[in-house]
Amino acid sequence: MAGRRTDTRERIQQVALELFAERGYDKTSLQEVAERLQITRPALYYHFRTKEEILAGVIEGLVESIEELVAWGRRQPATTEARLEILRRISGLLSDQWRPLFRFAQVNQGAMEHHPKGERLRGCVISLVSLLCVPGESAEKQFESRLAVLAVILGNLPLLFGPGTDPGTDPGTDLNEVALRVATKLVTGE
Repeated sequence: MAGRRTDTRERIQQVALELFAERGYDKTSLQEVAERLQITRPALYYHFRTKEEILAGVIEGLVESIEELVAWGRRQPATTEARLEILRRISGLLSDQWRPLFRFAQVNQGAMEHHPKGERLRGCVISLVSLLCVPGESAEKQFESRLAVLAVILGNLPLLFGPGTDPGTDPGTDLNEVALRVATKLVTGE
């Protein structure tokens, strides 16, 4: 039964994020979330009392995922191979379950900025962006390392670089893959 409750909570969070991104956080009601899910409001309230609780749960999940990735990345040797694996894992993290949150954050910057967990998320993202930096490397190499991570992040922001937003980009282009190739060039220097 606990697995079913977790699945329902995750589905509520996913649908709520979609609505927040489509309509805006402030303009979305819990009633609309319940209607999109085709459940009653009391069923929704069983899992979440407020929109803030939904958002807090989503942010907490992303923060935990980033913290785990950063901790794992810091244990890796400073080899090119390890740095490329870190980039692949960042890409995987962003392109899977967390893309809706990044889309939401783009559209609802005010809600993220003022959310109590927003500061912790910002700190995690800064740690993530700096993950490939090696102490003692030149300022240029450290900057390239940060740009590599940022390239992967930008490749996963659908509103910024989604299909059709760049007139020179084929609509079938997987920008996540393009971003990963660019990030690889920054890390390898090739």
